[in-house]
Amino acid sequence: MRKIDILVTSEPEGGMAPFSHGELEIRFHHWSLHEELPLFDGAPWAFIDWVLPDIAGLEVCRRLRGSPATAEAHVTMILEEDDEGDRRRALRCGADDYVLGPVDRHVLLDRVLSANPGSIEHHSPRSVCEGDLTIDIAAFQARWKGNPIPLMPNEFRLLRYFVEHPGRVFTRPQLIAALGKQDPAIDERTVDVWIGRMRRALKTVGAGNPLRTVRSLGYVYDAS
Repeated sequence: MRKIDILVTSEPEGGMAPFSHGELEIRFHHWSLHEELPLFDGAPWAFIDWVLPDIAGLEVCRRLRGSPATAEAHVTMILEEDDEGDRRRALRCGADDYVLGPVDRHVLLDRVLSANPGSIEHHSPRSVCEGDLTIDIAAFQARWKGNPIPLMPNEFRLLRYFVEHPGRVFTRPQLIAALGKQDPAIDERTVDVWIGRMRRALKTVGAGNPLRTVRSLGYVYDAS
């Protein structure tokens, strides 16, 4: 199964429900600079509006290129008009291409589906490491000093998100949103269940308890 994660700075007309076609699965994520990047299971593709309420699209592009999670993402700038100067500025700041707005869900999907699959497949993340902990994304396996950690899918993805953001405190709603679990809604206490299972699994392989509870706030992964 090939996966692509579409990151948008404004919600497109037509909605953001997941899309599947054959061996391809596409998920949409709405994102602003005030939020942490969501968890990407596949190759990221960002569609950035040229003008945003509190920041320029060019600055968003620069910041995406500066983040390890999106440095190799395919970036498409959504221009307001077909201006040669704007096109050049978009490409100079790191965009791969551009499209004229306004765009809807069908335009975004058509652009992604028309791309050569090989041109974006190599952008898919493969592994994340933090000390002796390795998250093998391609194999969907976490290991501590080479020993497999027994995790269910939700716990694996949540641990990966913590490892990608060590030292950051996340509330339960933020973790639910990061995993794309808003629809259907997930009870916030379900996060506590995931955390409890992760802690037991980590202790089983001798990794201790790097997941710390921050009273009245949420949870944080303490980097080694």
